[in-house]
Amino acid sequence: MLFSQRLKSSAQCLPSPDGSHIATLFASVVNVRAVRGLEVVNVVKLPPDFAGPVLSFSWSPSSRLLLVAGVDQIHVVSALDTSSSSFHATIRNPVAPGTRPAFVGFGTSDAEICVLSSFGLKFAVYDLASSKATEIASPKFFSPSAACRCFSFRPQTRHLALLTRVAGKDMLSIHGFPARELQRSWAPDTVDAQGVVWSPDGRWLVVWDSPAQGHRVLFYTPDGQVFKSWSGPASPPPKDRDYAVGAGVKFVQFSADGRHLAIGDCSRSLCVLGMASVTEALRLQHPSSLVPRDTLQVWQEQIGISHAGPSIHTFLRTAQVVSPAPRPQDSSEPLLGFASIAFDPSSALVATRLEDYPSTAWVWDTQVAELRAVLLFHGNVRRLSWHPNIPETLLIVCEGDQYNGIVFVWDPLSEGPRSVEFSQHFSGPSSVRALWLGLDASSPPSLFLSDSNNYLLASLVEADQDSPWGNQVSTQPTSAARREESPLELVPAVEANLDPGDSGQQEDDSELEDTFLHKQ
Repeated sequence: MLFSQRLKSSAQCLPSPDGSHIATLFASVVNVRAVRGLEVVNVVKLPPDFAGPVLSFSWSPSSRLLLVAGVDQIHVVSALDTSSSSFHATIRNPVAPGTRPAFVGFGTSDAEICVLSSFGLKFAVYDLASSKATEIASPKFFSPSAACRCFSFRPQTRHLALLTRVAGKDMLSIHGFPARELQRSWAPDTVDAQGVVWSPDGRWLVVWDSPAQGHRVLFYTPDGQVFKSWSGPASPPPKDRDYAVGAGVKFVQFSADGRHLAIGDCSRSLCVLGMASVTEALRLQHPSSLVPRDTLQVWQEQIGISHAGPSIHTFLRTAQVVSPAPRPQDSSEPLLGFASIAFDPSSALVATRLEDYPSTAWVWDTQVAELRAVLLFHGNVRRLSWHPNIPETLLIVCEGDQYNGIVFVWDPLSEGPRSVEFSQHFSGPSSVRALWLGLDASSPPSLFLSDSNNYLLASLVEADQDSPWGNQVSTQPTSAARREESPLELVPAVEANLDPGDSGQQEDDSELEDTFLHKQ
């Protein structure tokens, strides 16, 4: 494993979607480094009147622009163009005085900015190419954690589906691209809809009701016609005879190819629908006891004590029947059902995590509906994340003091999860973010690791192999690697501006197809 040198970071530091650059926001400048060579390629000055707190810092879909949002102004700047005419757009007072945005982010193109006001006042879409804004009242969700569930963009045609709530009634609307004019609007057959999402192929618009309303998922065609309503498994086994009266849908997750939809509820059973006919294709039941066999890997974490350094985490493949550790009983309300569902890029594997077994990660093969691997940890699993471009490569992040400075990577051919230990590269036990570096499949899997002061990159290759970021490698922390870089030592900042019309925006047909066109 190879680590890059340690570089100065901040609380706002992110790799680009294509994995080629790292952007760091300091007090008054944005520093952009190339992953290859780790040299500074651009430094963008922010206006003197821009003050914190920073509500959003993100890359555009094309990895060409950066968004920096404060309470009363939003700046979109060119990440790579250093010419005097590079792009810099400013949106001032995007929400009503006395409030702040609950969500700010890019839409379907580099020239589109979405802003969701607090208290659900409005959902605004700003078009940087035309300097126009479209405002839609009463978005249903407006908290930062739930805001993304109330809107979804259709692939290819880039239509916007927005879930609103007016006078105690859910409403679903479709808006065209790029003007975001209203094209269709209707009241879905829901009591308390929890989200809306387009399928990856754009064939279906999916809305699901709250768990308190049972199992109810609605499938609409792109022009708003109801195709099907799913109300749970048609014939559950006898042990799940009370399935229909239990709590309903908690998670809805499409596979990357759009052929399957996984639906998780408050039970230990995962329903997977085949989207060709929108019928149940698989039902994956998480067992309470695990029987290892040739096709099922069960790995148990072993923690050893080291007197000279951090704890040693290894994994032993068990050959005996074992039961995953349940959540400890306490006085709080019990948590049941699914905590997360994630498909890998090939859509062949799906990783799950259950609320009642928080220290266990489950990996299923969707092609044969079998459990392929179970990873048993001592601490609770906080996050499961597949590599965006390399199939069957899973990142596991656990919580607890014993997991400070360490994450795990698993793939089907490895001898258990592989530990990525980086505590010696950071000072102190502060929390470190671990994200995949989204390089293409031809590059070895690499991680972006950052705390509030420093960041570094880790490549999961052997020490004698070439590093994906050139010669800037540190296998052990040195005095040079520990030197903190000051923003004052960066190259001089330049004015930045790029034409938003050159952001990859294409003129797509904004007309919705008619479901019953074949009858005309």
